[in-house]
Amino acid sequence: MTLVGNWSYPTAIKFGPGRIAELAQACAQAGIRKPLLVTDRGLAALPVTQSTLDVMEAAGLGRAIFAEVDPNPTEVNLAAGVQAYRQGGHDGVIAFGGGSGLDLGKMVAFMAGQTRPLWDFEDIGDWWTRADSDAIAPIVAVPTTAGTGSEVGRASVITNSQSHEKKIIFHPRVLPSVVICDPELTVGMPRAITAGTGLDAFAHCVEAFSSPHYHPMSQGIALEGMRLVIENLPRAYHDGGDIDARAQMMSAAMMGAVAFQKGLGAIHALSHPIGAIHHTHHGTTNAVCMPAVLALNAPVIRDRFDRAAPYLGIEGGFDGFRDFVDGFNDSLGIPKRMSALGVTDPDMDKLIEGALKDPSCGGNPVELTAANIRSLLEAVL
Repeated sequence: MTLVGNWSYPTAIKFGPGRIAELAQACAQAGIRKPLLVTDRGLAALPVTQSTLDVMEAAGLGRAIFAEVDPNPTEVNLAAGVQAYRQGGHDGVIAFGGGSGLDLGKMVAFMAGQTRPLWDFEDIGDWWTRADSDAIAPIVAVPTTAGTGSEVGRASVITNSQSHEKKIIFHPRVLPSVVICDPELTVGMPRAITAGTGLDAFAHCVEAFSSPHYHPMSQGIALEGMRLVIENLPRAYHDGGDIDARAQMMSAAMMGAVAFQKGLGAIHALSHPIGAIHHTHHGTTNAVCMPAVLALNAPVIRDRFDRAAPYLGIEGGFDGFRDFVDGFNDSLGIPKRMSALGVTDPDMDKLIEGALKDPSCGGNPVELTAANIRSLLEAVL
């Protein structure tokens, strides 16, 4: 069965193989006539990007591209992207790629018409209301990985290059107007990236499901998202050409990002400062952190995972789920410790400070303190 659909939750989504061919219609739907395609350096020269530029050019949209984007994008990348957008006279952005390209593309569209500095819009209280919402350019999002779900998110994560802190910039109008989810674009992902991005989606669902906040819609989405990852990530990992598995993983990635409106937790509170300082892959970092965080949260989340485990096809309730996660990581080549990702001689105090300041702390079911964060870091480092 070919998986194809047109969805309007949480935004307009054109889902299915080959739908990148509808990019011109998506731009027209968003009111974009002269787009700037924003992606990362590694993706810029690959055939998947060049063929997308060909689709743009054939439709009379030009083939303007900005690709000076780091794996953990910074405000320096953003300033260069905004300059390219303004100098090119563009009227919208095609955010293309994995989390870094999507996040930076969304921020180029956001900041191109603003007069205040970026950090004035950090996700603190109602700071987003400082933005001129009418000056935010329209966005078409085209994911090429199945992990972050940034294509259906209202925020971006940008690393402050001076303080080495990851900051969340939020605005409701940053939600892309149209998303094209074409699983054929993800076929070329290397195994390690398939695993890391897929486990990012899994972490989003696990943390949203664990969060104590009240949001039953997100709770249901998180549960089904976990099931889709469990059943389909191994298939995509072992056979990159399995379009059905690739499609299911793209769904799971979007579901994780929708679900975490309910909250994230200690996994992300740890991975954000580790990634900002040591430049580790975000999803892989999340996966390394997950077993220790599950152990910390066990007293509070045990009952809900006892109920969820049978639906997920896992025996033994919460304990069975925790054992499953260990084996799942092993089967996907995820290391046990951060040292295998190049994190050596870390500044523990700085990581603890960064974790405690991270907005994800508020969604953890067990209150996070300097003491239990230190214990978590010692377990994963």
